[in-house]
Amino acid sequence: MGEKLYFRPIMTSRQPPSADILAMARRTLEIEAAAVSSLVGRIDDDFLKAVRILLACKGRVVVSGMGKSGHIGGKIAATLASTGTPSFFMHPAEASHGDLGMITGNDVVIALSNSGESAEIASIVPLIKRRGAKLISMTGNPASTLGREADIHLNSAVDQEACPHNLAPTASTTAALALGDALAEATLFARGFTAEDFARTHPGGALGRRLLVHVRDVMHVGDTLPVVGEDASLKEALLEMTHKGLGMTAVTDADQRLLGIFTDGDLRRLLDRDVDVRNVKIAEVMKRSPRTVSQDALAVEAVHIMEESKVNGLLAVDPQGRLSGALNMHDLLRAGVV
Repeated sequence: MGEKLYFRPIMTSRQPPSADILAMARRTLEIEAAAVSSLVGRIDDDFLKAVRILLACKGRVVVSGMGKSGHIGGKIAATLASTGTPSFFMHPAEASHGDLGMITGNDVVIALSNSGESAEIASIVPLIKRRGAKLISMTGNPASTLGREADIHLNSAVDQEACPHNLAPTASTTAALALGDALAEATLFARGFTAEDFARTHPGGALGRRLLVHVRDVMHVGDTLPVVGEDASLKEALLEMTHKGLGMTAVTDADQRLLGIFTDGDLRRLLDRDVDVRNVKIAEVMKRSPRTVSQDALAVEAVHIMEESKVNGLLAVDPQGRLSGALNMHDLLRAGVV
């Protein structure tokens, strides 16, 4: 058998000076920043019409693009989906082989192509129109096929690419991405999409945990809730605190109405007063009218109360003001709220 041949890319043997490399990086950022800045003047009536089309969409927003435009389109689809506009990405080449069945007359298609002449996109435009779906195009050439055939065209043209040969899609993809973000955020604003809505689409993220976790989700209840009656001795209260391990115990009457709280800190202060801890009643040494939090409050509100009051534990009450649970900072840390 003949010897295998391995080909390596042709590289220059001499690297340019460090200063030139850094200058190229800065030039890239300057060109891309200028490309994004130029879009501001194009936020006009056509852009507003595109937002109105997205708001009126009764189906899904289908984003499509080929090559680098496809990568940008995937991100735009993800941003729309996470900000209240149901959306997904459809590869234009796959669309011609069956995926076009994903599109219905209630949908809106956003098609990306810098030239506006991408063959894969152009070939499915008549079929999109025939299905009755609205078409928003995002190209760098308003006079292109895609620019002319779309219901609304958004101009993402750039003066030059950041590539030193003006070939690799760089500034043009950055501009398309920024324009897609502007479209998603404007639609989010017009829809009245809130931070709580955002959290519901990101339940696994830090924001989701902060906005969706309630006190009732993390508090100790039942047999794990430290509580004694108002007739209990301090000794009984200390045993309850030891068994439950929260560094505190609630004190209630027969109807579970909260009368007070006793904590590890209260015990230390009590010992400084030389009190006979064996014989004193908990009602004599407890802290009355303690700070509480509603069991239905967001867990972040409990964090705020703890930080403001400089305490590590907190008692929770139900809508009738009866004791319902207890929590401390460790519970909030485990829940990822802090």
